[in-house]
Amino acid sequence: MTIATSVHTRLQKGEHVAEGTMAFHFAKPAGFEYQAGQSIDLTLLSPPETDAEGNTRTFTLASAPFDNDLMITTRMRDTAFKRVMGKASPGLEVKLEGPSGSFVLHRKAERPAVFLAGGIGITPFLSIVRQAVHNKTAHQLYLFYSNRRPEDAAFMEVLADAAKKNPNFHLIPTMTHTEDSHREWSGETSLIDKSMLMRYLPTIQGPIYYVAGPPAMVAAMRGMLADSGADEDDIRTEEFSGY
Repeated sequence: MTIATSVHTRLQKGEHVAEGTMAFHFAKPAGFEYQAGQSIDLTLLSPPETDAEGNTRTFTLASAPFDNDLMITTRMRDTAFKRVMGKASPGLEVKLEGPSGSFVLHRKAERPAVFLAGGIGITPFLSIVRQAVHNKTAHQLYLFYSNRRPEDAAFMEVLADAAKKNPNFHLIPTMTHTEDSHREWSGETSLIDKSMLMRYLPTIQGPIYYVAGPPAMVAAMRGMLADSGADEDDIRTEEFSGY
């Protein structure tokens, strides 16, 4: 069990990880513990500008619990919060509250985990997969990662490296608008659907399914899984709205 706390921490660095997407690394406060897949509330302290959306946002921790820092990843929209973060220098002090959430890997390793990620919904799965590889877990892990173009897909190299390190982790990326891309792509190009799952999964019934992404994508995936025969009780979801 993780205990929620409220602490101050400082920005270490920001970096671009895909077109229009940035990752921010913060110092990990002493004693701060969390489970892969959990989230935090991040509050800007006396920011130079604010707007109606306020100074606090909820972010899934994209870092893994074994990391020495805390990382969040976000699409950079034109809001006061995102503008401040985008311009911030190392040393910026923020308030961190958490962790919270139960979107974490199930314990029974005999049941496969199937992750369905859309865009920035990759963040909890990046944490879960990296921690599972680190722990050498016996779970069979399948990550279906959908983006419009390769330019939009954050952490592809990290995930590909994790798949090389752990034969239990299966990475299935798909790009749905390759005609708009300047990069070569030879992988899947359709939306995640029943036929794609059937090509890569031993069985539709049996795994625990985790879905994260924009609300419309989450609703579509939940419906597709139910229509494919997955048990409703085996589907866990996390919506990323207004990112």
